[in-house]
Amino acid sequence: MNLTLFVWRQKGPREPGRLEQYSAENISTEMSFLEMLDVVNEGLIRSGREPIAFDHDCREGICGTCSQVINGVPHGPQEKTTVCQLHMRNFKDGDSIYIEPWRAKAFPVIKDLVVDRSALDRVIQSGGYISVHTGGVPDANAVLVPKEDAEAAMDAAECIGCGACVAACPNGSAMLFTAAKVSHLTLMPQGKVEAARRVCVMTEAMLKEGFGNCGNHYECQAVCPKGISVQFIAKLNREFIKAALKAEA
Repeated sequence: MNLTLFVWRQKGPREPGRLEQYSAENISTEMSFLEMLDVVNEGLIRSGREPIAFDHDCREGICGTCSQVINGVPHGPQEKTTVCQLHMRNFKDGDSIYIEPWRAKAFPVIKDLVVDRSALDRVIQSGGYISVHTGGVPDANAVLVPKEDAEAAMDAAECIGCGACVAACPNGSAMLFTAAKVSHLTLMPQGKVEAARRVCVMTEAMLKEGFGNCGNHYECQAVCPKGISVQFIAKLNREFIKAALKAEA
């Protein structure tokens, strides 16, 4: 099939950007979206033009680096799918496709479709880990964890840190990301020791990086490629209030 692409091109963070039109011809429906861009780039290189810069790594829906807004939706039209796992069978011959980078204050554009998502890394570095010594590795049955807590922790740990939640939020909030990282540690026995400190420092880091506040639009949950629930935001809020009350006591 043949497609018309409108792709955001920007040479650098301080350069003005614009949408440029390209043709994607003889595209197989079995291609992934990134494979389609590879074909377009091969054509640009053959014609002596600069290829489109975009992030990718695993191409298996694991790393979260293939961050693109496709026709106004982070990661494209298919639910619970990263761009690398989005296939061209989701589009029709003759379609026009608009491809843009994440749009958020905390994610400055590096080049074309590549943005700097290191703000998320700094939120993790502030407290998204367990630093207390827990001794040797115990047997699986030695530390009893309620089934509901274990399943909820695994659901939160599915977050791949792609930033789609930020790109979809009208306020550019990273609450879903931060809530998932806080929750999956807090729900485990090893993470409870530092729970109060963790939620405070990670929330502070999130605000320091320039992310907006949560407005309960639920756009974050709708575009999350792993289906992270906004219920974790409620848990983060509860943990934050508990930590604040504990500090005042």
